[in-house]
Amino acid sequence: MTLPVVAHAIAALGAFLAVGFLGRRLARRVGQPGVVGEIAFGMLLGPAVLGLAWPKAQSVLLPADVLEPLRDLGHAGLVLFLVGVAHELRLDNSRLRDRAIGWTALGTLVPSLVVGAAFGGWLVFHDQPALRGTAPTLAFVLLLATTMAVSAVPVLARILADRGLTTTRAGRLSLTSAALIDAVAWLLLAVVIGIARPGSGGVLTAATVLVVGVVAATLGRRLLKTPQAERVCARWPWLVAVVLGICVLQAADLAESRGLTAIFGAFVVGLMIPPGSPHWDAPVRWVSTLGLWLVPVFFIATGLTIWTGSGGIPWLVTILATALAVLSKIGGGYAVSRLGGEGHAEALRVGVMLNTRGLTEIVLLQAGYSAGVLTSGLYLALLVMAVVTTSMTGPLLSLIDHRQALDPPPTPRKGEQVGAG
Repeated sequence: MTLPVVAHAIAALGAFLAVGFLGRRLARRVGQPGVVGEIAFGMLLGPAVLGLAWPKAQSVLLPADVLEPLRDLGHAGLVLFLVGVAHELRLDNSRLRDRAIGWTALGTLVPSLVVGAAFGGWLVFHDQPALRGTAPTLAFVLLLATTMAVSAVPVLARILADRGLTTTRAGRLSLTSAALIDAVAWLLLAVVIGIARPGSGGVLTAATVLVVGVVAATLGRRLLKTPQAERVCARWPWLVAVVLGICVLQAADLAESRGLTAIFGAFVVGLMIPPGSPHWDAPVRWVSTLGLWLVPVFFIATGLTIWTGSGGIPWLVTILATALAVLSKIGGGYAVSRLGGEGHAEALRVGVMLNTRGLTEIVLLQAGYSAGVLTSGLYLALLVMAVVTTSMTGPLLSLIDHRQALDPPPTPRKGEQVGAG
């Protein structure tokens, strides 16, 4: 790269980071997770407004020799962030002893998968090239089923912490159920990529990678839990963070070179890190935070690419996808929680919390788009669905709290005294 190109890329990087910062601040001002603002500004509003106001803006402001390294940097940031996502999927025995968690996860997962598969089947039946694309039917339908089912553990955890709901019954149910659901979603994504990538070996390759990944994660976690590894991490945490970041990028590159997605390499490394260790938590947090700061670069670079290759947002499909996503998640979560004995308000809270899709959904969509399963138009439609379902969580929880506060206390039956126990 020549010096003017480097200077141009640095200036564009500063602008991208400023857009991400502005999106986060505005989102938090209105009570939304920061990622909602980053997605809205980076992938939707920014590229759309820029494209409408100045159609040749990308070729002038962001020529290929400038945009390409920024896209690679944003992709690296996404991979680094995913280490923290994998590390947060902690499914220890103490959290899984509650049978209601399994039922809640199953009760929201199955309806969402069925609805998503039906939605994919409907798109296959109508066979509009701008939406259907040319991907194998099984990969296409399975990916849409997966995108409907996902719940974003990182964003949900932050929403619960901000509202003081982490230790509540609904908070524990929803967060652990979301972790279970996301674990299934990543497995399904591996199958989708294996089917969709020509020459990758299909499901057999996906199954092989999953087995190798599980073995590597298990052996790596045992190695990193040894006293020697803990002492090294406690003494040189910054050095460990640098090594961890390099390992993540190498694992992601190795996964892509095998015809899969970089996500799996990042997840294997993230799952290797022992959970609950104060020494390992800090390096993981630093690596993931660096990735989080670079994620807006990924959003904007991807948004510019998507809008350039699409004819805009297919609004009918967007509305249908959003409605199905909300009904399957909130409805399924509410119904199963009620059957499990939860009260009306608590059951509704669980359904609303599990409707949060956040950045996890964006990662799945990006993997599907990169593998050629999603067209740019359908990508945009599902992107809007992810933003809407995530932004609904806070206001709906506030509405439930408000309605519960207005409801009168239950009237005691005849012969009972109020407060008698």
